[in-house]
Amino acid sequence: MALSAAGRLKANRVIGANDRIGIGVIGCGRRNLLRRVLEFAGRTNVEVRAVCDIWRQQREKAADAVTAAGGPEPKQTELYRDLLASPDIDAVLIGTPDHQHCTQLIDAVKAGKDAYVEKPLAMDMKELNRAVDAVNNSGRVVQMGTQVRSYASAKGARDFVQSGGLGKVFKIEQSRNSYRPYWHRYGERSIAESDTNWREFLMHRKYRPWDADQYAAWFGYREFSRGPHSNLMVHFIDLVHYITGASAPARVMTMGGTYRWKDVRTAPDSVETVLEYPEQGFLVRYCTMYGIPDNNYLKFFGRRGVMDGSRWSKPFLISGEKSQEDDRILPDAFIPEGESTPHMLDWLQCLRTRETPNAPIQAGYDHSVAVIMSDESLIRGRRMLHDPKARKIRPG
Repeated sequence: MALSAAGRLKANRVIGANDRIGIGVIGCGRRNLLRRVLEFAGRTNVEVRAVCDIWRQQREKAADAVTAAGGPEPKQTELYRDLLASPDIDAVLIGTPDHQHCTQLIDAVKAGKDAYVEKPLAMDMKELNRAVDAVNNSGRVVQMGTQVRSYASAKGARDFVQSGGLGKVFKIEQSRNSYRPYWHRYGERSIAESDTNWREFLMHRKYRPWDADQYAAWFGYREFSRGPHSNLMVHFIDLVHYITGASAPARVMTMGGTYRWKDVRTAPDSVETVLEYPEQGFLVRYCTMYGIPDNNYLKFFGRRGVMDGSRWSKPFLISGEKSQEDDRILPDAFIPEGESTPHMLDWLQCLRTRETPNAPIQAGYDHSVAVIMSDESLIRGRRMLHDPKARKIRPG
């Protein structure tokens, strides 16, 4: 994307301590992102100056939220490229459908904008590597939208595990189940083709006639979001990486399908995936099923006992009751919350300090490799291997 001379100067300027930072929002449907920015705007001297969404009503609601919070009326635009061309925008929030993340992130950093990007970062290895290279070559501050790692509970769990509190960790599991797939509630939204831009939504996907359900319930269609193993699992696998210090898995195997909620949507409603981390010496298992909201848990199993993060916004629980080791966790032991900074605040502060945020681009690479491998295994019926030096995956 070509910027004007004034735009290039603005994008490359050094932000002073007293300069107000201009924020642009790309994709206004995930309202929590905008809400968090507005919550910390005063503390960090930032200002939401533009909101972009191809759905007119969402764009207008976002603009109203900015003014209701006491900010100036933001510019409204339908096309994200117009927002990126604005010299008044220093950083962007990207909260669009999954298939658009990498394209918009690459365009953003090439335009000299810092970025906060919703998860998952990527849907295939080709776009993932291009996005990571673009960010690493840009000098921009980029935060992944995996906010669970910024909880005080997660920091406490990380400190505990990395100090040897669990002893040798050998298995980590999450089972995350519910009654209906999350895309069902999105599909209940009513939208007219005249209120949006269908071609812009499809982006680089093959054109097809307007389909209101594909637009509203895009989470349920594999072209736009693979399914729970590539969406819900992201928070879990990123938490595994953060707490243990592991990077991407070496081997992954997944099975799944649609067993309860059969309809025209193509994302599976049940998945079982196993990820192996031989360098760290542990297995990870993730499960989602829709039909019964039962058997939900998140546990780390170690030589000295078990750490339970099922309520991950609360301090993780620990127990040595089932351990047979002499140095098992004592009955009265507990994990205190660690010192942490709210995820959005961390990013906003890093815009000024230029420090690395808590979920940098490498975290996005690692979680994306895990979910891409999981999905490739599902569709190929094969175990997938990751080559970290070549940055490729293959059956094996």
